[in-house]
Amino acid sequence: MAAGVELVTTRGVEALSLREIARSAGVSHGAPRRYFPTHLSLLSAIAGEGFADLARRSDAVGAGEDDPRARVAALCRLYLEFARTDGGMFELMFRHDLLKSGHLGLRETSLPLFGRFVDAVAQVRPRPGDAPPQVAATALWANLHGIAQLWGWGSLQLATGTDDVEPLLRTVLAAHLGPDPR
Repeated sequence: MAAGVELVTTRGVEALSLREIARSAGVSHGAPRRYFPTHLSLLSAIAGEGFADLARRSDAVGAGEDDPRARVAALCRLYLEFARTDGGMFELMFRHDLLKSGHLGLRETSLPLFGRFVDAVAQVRPRPGDAPPQVAATALWANLHGIAQLWGWGSLQLATGTDDVEPLLRTVLAAHLGPDPR
């Protein structure tokens, strides 16, 4: 798994063939099958490491932050930064075939992380009549994921003429959390 994490970090998802992972780990190409019955299960384990890393980072973000809105904004910035700096892992983590497969508890790894995001959004949007926190958090996350994807592809830079996503993030936060009262 460590060799796979290193490969996806340095060379991207396309480098994650079973043979390349085994070669990088210094083992025979059949050795990973002793631990992972399928290539998909190995990729799921590697993606699980990405979710665990993102969870560790999110634990540190906003831990001392009293303002719930600032905590949500910090989590959003972390997500965008993770996508920018760990693009290969980010791409692997959200592959539909991995999430759908249920290998190695990938859903169980990703859903608690999303649950923390929902809880943070709920602290900002407790007003009656608002969309339920899970709906608001999902819409916010979908927006963030779109920004991350477009940013990674270079499309945002072309459209905005800048590499700065902060104005987009402020707009997204206002759209999903309401105007900043400050």
